[in-house]
Amino acid sequence: MQCNARFDGRGGGINMYILGGVIKTMAGDDIQDGYIHIADGKIAEVGRRDECEIHPAPHERVLEIRNGIIMPGLIEAHCHMGITEEKKGVEGDDCNETVDPVTPYLQAVDAINTMDAAFDDAVRAGITAAMIGPGSSNVVGGQFALLKTRGRRVDDLIVKAPAAMKVAFGENPKVNYSGQGKSPSTRMAIAGMLRKELHRARQYAREKESALERGEQFQEDFTLECWLPVLNREIPIKAHVHRVDDIFTAIRIAKEFHLKMTLDHCSEGHLIAEELAAEGFPAIVGPDFASRSKIEVQNVAFKTAGVLNRAGVMTAITTDHPVSLIQALPLCVGMAVKAGLPMEEGYRAMTIYAARICGADGRMGSLEPGKDADIAIFNGNPMEIFTETLYTIINGEIVYEAGK
Repeated sequence: MQCNARFDGRGGGINMYILGGVIKTMAGDDIQDGYIHIADGKIAEVGRRDECEIHPAPHERVLEIRNGIIMPGLIEAHCHMGITEEKKGVEGDDCNETVDPVTPYLQAVDAINTMDAAFDDAVRAGITAAMIGPGSSNVVGGQFALLKTRGRRVDDLIVKAPAAMKVAFGENPKVNYSGQGKSPSTRMAIAGMLRKELHRARQYAREKESALERGEQFQEDFTLECWLPVLNREIPIKAHVHRVDDIFTAIRIAKEFHLKMTLDHCSEGHLIAEELAAEGFPAIVGPDFASRSKIEVQNVAFKTAGVLNRAGVMTAITTDHPVSLIQALPLCVGMAVKAGLPMEEGYRAMTIYAARICGADGRMGSLEPGKDADIAIFNGNPMEIFTETLYTIINGEIVYEAGK
């Protein structure tokens, strides 16, 4: 087969070949000694090297990988990178608006500082995309955004925004607002306040639809308009849940309002794995590297991801940065593999499963023609502690190269 590519000659621009190594496509079998052709920032071809004749012109970039692993860029499915900045205290902490328990109209993109050092750490770890958003102090915290991890202007990094609506159950809203002498101070109030807000949003959606059908003017409400992508199942609610009872409450409400949902943290999910598999909601497990610092995480365990995966729950793994550091993502996956998650499922948990859970598997998560050329190249299994990142590529551009 004749393979054709033209390069811009500027040291790893948007067109190149990657040759050799083991290519883990996450879309089928691994390819030994393969090739990837990148054109205009997208993956153009993936195949066996002996099927491709390559005739590079002068100054064309060809990456020769002798013994490495070439795989999709890693994806962090839940974190607070850039919205809770490292080492900056309250001045750099924009994660929780702790004066009102229901704030769906807040947008993470308005608070993410891409100059936070964590972005560079992510790139060096082979992480090419991250789902970033508000914390869990509020019953409804606001809107998450899925971003690429290299660039200065947040608007240029957006893959999807809004990408999810953050809601939280359990200790965090209780502790924050009972300490202020206001609701919610119980789990009943958390569920009741969320139901009340969703009922109000659903009524708003019906009134808007009816007015538009009649050709009447409709006065939009900024605080409710943000719920329409959730009610239309375009994006999920992103439910902060640790305990079994909170997980089931989240499921009860999601089913009541016919919503898509991800179960974030899902720390006691291993205790109810079969029930969760039957319900069909995906889980984002972690941060298991963190300490058991509060009552609701007393059953945190690295085995959770494996138990859920074997039961049939689509599972990704999170660092919850800065709770655990973003660059520890592949090591968190490695610990889950050590505790029972199958190795290949570990690779999927930080690539294609994370992409599907984040609603972006049409663009990332696997090495297939037409997808963004977001690629991580390692000198071994990234789940092993001494493995080094050789290259990180985002949109076909080399954004990290070992030794430079």
